Order: sequence, then C-alpha cells, then structure tokens
Amino acid sequence: MKLIAIIPARGGSKGILNKNMRLLGNYPLIYYSIRTATSAGIFDEIVVTSDSDEILHYAANYGVSTLKRTDELSRDNVTLDPVIYDALSKSEMSNNTLYDVVVTMQPTSPLLSCETLLKAVNSFIKENVYDTYISAVNKPHLAWTYENSIYTPAYKKRLNRQELPPYYIETGGFMICNRENITKTSRLGKSVSVYPIPTSEAIDIDYMNDWLICEAELSRKRIVFRTDAYRTLGMGHLYRTVTLCNAMMEHDIVVVLKNDHALGVNMIQKMGLKYHVVNDEDEFITYLGEIKADIAIIDCMNTTKGYIEKIKETVTKVVVFEDNGEGSKYADVVINPMIEEKTLEQNRYCGARYFCLRDEFLLRVPKPFSPVVNSVFVSFGGSDPSDITTKTYKAACSLIEKYADLTFNFVIGLGFDENKKHELVPIPNKIDVIYDTPHISKYMSTADIAVISNGGTAFEICSLGIPGIVLSHNLREVKHKFTQIHNGFINLGLSSEIETHTICNTIEWLMNTPRIRDEMRNLMLSVNLKNGTNNVKNIILRSFYEPDR
Repeated sequence: MKLIAIIPARGGSKGILNKNMRLLGNYPLIYYSIRTATSAGIFDEIVVTSDSDEILHYAANYGVSTLKRTDELSRDNVTLDPVIYDALSKSEMSNNTLYDVVVTMQPTSPLLSCETLLKAVNSFIKENVYDTYISAVNKPHLAWTYENSIYTPAYKKRLNRQELPPYYIETGGFMICNRENITKTSRLGKSVSVYPIPTSEAIDIDYMNDWLICEAELSRKRIVFRTDAYRTLGMGHLYRTVTLCNAMMEHDIVVVLKNDHALGVNMIQKMGLKYHVVNDEDEFITYLGEIKADIAIIDCMNTTKGYIEKIKETVTKVVVFEDNGEGSKYADVVINPMIEEKTLEQNRYCGARYFCLRDEFLLRVPKPFSPVVNSVFVSFGGSDPSDITTKTYKAACSLIEKYADLTFNFVIGLGFDENKKHELVPIPNKIDVIYDTPHISKYMSTADIAVISNGGTAFEICSLGIPGIVLSHNLREVKHKFTQIHNGFINLGLSSEIETHTICNTIEWLMNTPRIRDEMRNLMLSVNLKNGTNNVKNIILRSFYEPDR
C-alpha cells in the first residue's frame, strides 16, 4: 500500500501576512507540518505544493518533493480540492505510480503530533470502512445559527457544556482519503468519519490570536518536581511545589513523590495536581526519560553527585532547592531562600527574595497595629516533628489565666502526631485548635503575635507584619538567618533547649512592649516578599546563567 502526504502552502495570506514563512517559535510555520510528515516515516512521497518560490526552496531543504502551482490554482477563490488533485496527479505521473491513500496536511495546524497522525492513518487503513477521515476536535457549546434575519438555536435543549452532545469542529490537521475519491471537486467520498484529536493539537491558525496561542503552546516545557512530605521532613517543600505548580500552569507539570510517603501523596491528590509515584530514585530517573522531561526540580535536600549527574543525562536543566548535599555543586541552578548568603556564583540564588509566598498571602492585607495583644497565632509546620506545639500550649494555658481577653489559635497540620492531639484541648473563647486548614492566613491575619518554627511560616507572618517568636526544630533550621531582629523576629534558637516558661515569658514580654512590637511589624513589612514566586519562576524557565542581578 502506497501513501502520499500533500502539504498545500500558499505564499499569500489574508489574515496574517506571509503566514507560512513567518517564524513561529524558531521555525517558519511550514516547518511543523513537514516535520510531522517526515517524522511519521510512513509516506512513500511527501509533496509541498505552493505558488511561492520561497516556500518551495525552503521545503526542499528537508528532502520533500516540491511542486509550483499554476496561476489558476493560486487564486483566492480556489478551494483545496483541485490543488490536491493537481499535486496528486502530477506526482503519480512523475513517479509512474498510483497511490492508495492520500493525506492532506495543512501547515496552519503546527501542533499536530506525529503520534496522532500515525494513529489516525493506521486506524483508517486497519478499519477500511470509511472513504475519508477528517481531523476534528469535540467542542460542545450552546451555538446559534443566523438565517433569513433570524437567530435560531443549534441545540435541542439548554444543558451544561459537559452534558451537551458531541459537536465536532474540523481542524486543518489532516484529511485522509482513499485514492479513488480524489477528484477536482471533492475528496470526501460517500462515507466520512471524523477522527477526534486532542484539543492541544487542534489549533488552526487563521487569526493573530491563534498564532499567539500556538507560540505559547510550543514554548511549553515539561517540568517534573521531585518532592515529598512526611512527619520528620515537614510540609514546607510540598507547599513550595504546589505554589510553583500554580504559578507555571502554562507548562506541562507533574509532581513525583515516593510511594511510601502517604502524607505528601494525599496532599497532592487533594490539590488536584498531576502526580506520579515511584518506589525509589532509580525509578524516578527512569520516569524522567520516559516522559522526555525538559526540567527537573529537586526539592528533597541532601542530593549526591551521582544522583544529579544521572538526572542531567536525561533532562536539559536541573534545579535544586535548599540542597545541602554534594549534588548541589552539579545542579544547573541552586535556590535557597532560607539562608542569607552573598555569592558570586551565577547559578546560586539565596535569600528572602526567592521565597515562594502562597497566593493566599499575596491577597491578604496586613491588619492595623494594635497596642493591645488580643490574639496569638501558633503553628510549627505541617508535622511539628519536635512537638513544640505541646510546650507552647502549656504556656498558653498559663497566660490565659492571667490575661482575660487573650486568645490563642493553634493550627495543626496533616502530619501532626495523632498520639499528641488529645493533649491539645480547646478552651472555649480562649484556645482554639484548628486541624488541617486550607487557609492558614485567615488565622494569621487576626493575630497580634505569632509563635512559629524557623521555616516557611516565618516568611508568611512577615508578609502580614505579625511580630514573631521563633523556635527551630533542628540544627538545620538554626542556620536559617532570616528570622533575626533586623527582620522583625525574636529567635529563641533550638526548641529542644527551650523550656515552657521561656516561651511563656517571651510572649508576655512582647505583649507588654507595644513600641517594640510596632518596630518589629514595620521591619517585617519593609521586606519585599511579593515577587519571590515570579523571581523563582523566571530563574527556572530562562536560559542557563542569564544574569538577573
């Protein structure tokens, strides 16, 4: 069975000037249909037919046949049927052969994939039922027609879009026909079927907005995040991943987590993000190759040289966050908002300007300063592996006995130890215990003081101007230097070395020094955290080592 692909490409264009030779991404528009046809590897002949010498000369570089159209076939009112018939007839005569299947591929559908084309042609040949396949996309909508000065609905019943019957719109991706149905006036034959293609491949460029959509689609990256969340690690890495996923929705993103860390998997499921689970890191690296990822973002800490080098064999770019391991030296980009470090290394980005503040904090307006403390916010991350919550709860119980109008909001995350929950007894109108809230900023924004761990929460209360008392879970957190007095924090150091009475005394002292709290609040609000997510996004997506300083 002999197959021929014919690509009709005029030189003139009414909607977009010189459309077929205009650069889309890094190539002329005509390039994409030629690439798809040649990559398919199934055609005995690929012919580009055009009235433009420029187009024909360019197409010839890719080893396809070219055919100059006559003036008669180049007029604006000429349909594709006689153009295809002319190209087919001349090709058969030139090659002294007859083709069995003729595929028309219009260059105005640059997003059509080779995989989709192959599936369609194989289906057409294997089923051998229809004379013609037409590429189409299913877009059910409440549509109307206009005839004889009257608008009438093109539907029987008004329903939600998901409930409407299929409504197929032709694309220019392909038309597959049996040879005997190709005439000067038609290619359809008696039996016609539409072949549904993915919406992402269905753009048919007629107008400039179609062009812009195609450019955005072609610039999409396949980005893979490797992260986890479990009790001893906490939730901060996963929160950052979610924030960046939401900020880069225009790209193809998947989050990879380990199968045995159910806490992280459950959270990603709740967020509705695309994810994949693996049993180990070798399986992760294999997965990167299978999906042909462009960028790998590793937010797991303590990587090794060998691990990063294996990933770099598979992807174009490797980004690591807060990585203290040897592997960070071999990553393309290192980002660590937790440490304040001046460096001349062009691929290393440190400090608060690279913290990814969640959307809910970008939308919150800091409350006015209150000289009287009425509310204290308490949270030690999604899991609180050091159980600082219990110590602080005991401090809160002492303080509410002394201050009648004082209230505490304890926010407990998904990873908090189930065996410790019974120790946190809510006291009506005094102490509230909130488990797994999706909107933690709601409770932060009413607070006059916050007691927190030395992680991402510090940046969040900073964005709201809430004077903070900080306790670190571990020695790694102790090294986080953002939470110092010059940024509006009182840092008590390692939590294991701090007794309940110290927490109690520090809260009470801060309650009774409104001038200090006001100064701390102003210091916090002077820190610009609003652009952190965009700063990180730009670093991830731009070319290697492009300076941003």
